[in-house]
Amino acid sequence: MRHRKKGRGLSRSPSHRRALLRNLAASLFVHERIHTTTAKARELRPYAERLITLAKRGDLHARRLAARRIADRDILGKLFDEIGPRYQERPGGYTRILKMGHRKGDGADMALIELVD
Repeated sequence: MRHRKKGRGLSRSPSHRRALLRNLAASLFVHERIHTTTAKARELRPYAERLITLAKRGDLHARRLAARRIADRDILGKLFDEIGPRYQERPGGYTRILKMGHRKGDGADMALIELVD
């Protein structure tokens, strides 16, 4: 039975997976689009959208909750000063995943995840 087995393991330990998602989210907020595998993009989407929802709130408690997941203060500032206000009127769905075909080396499914305009 699959009780409490939500999400993908991504062949990593829990701490490695947590670090991976933090780094992917930070890169997404800096570049506003990143090229990665489809599985990683699908795991990143809810993680990043929760952070954007916190940035929309914009209060001190939301900033501290987001700072748990994003260590770089510059990226955190961009999230709360630029990205959060941009989506103030949008009720959700801040990211888009576009499939890009297969990676040449190992044939992994690749995707582009980007912030919606």
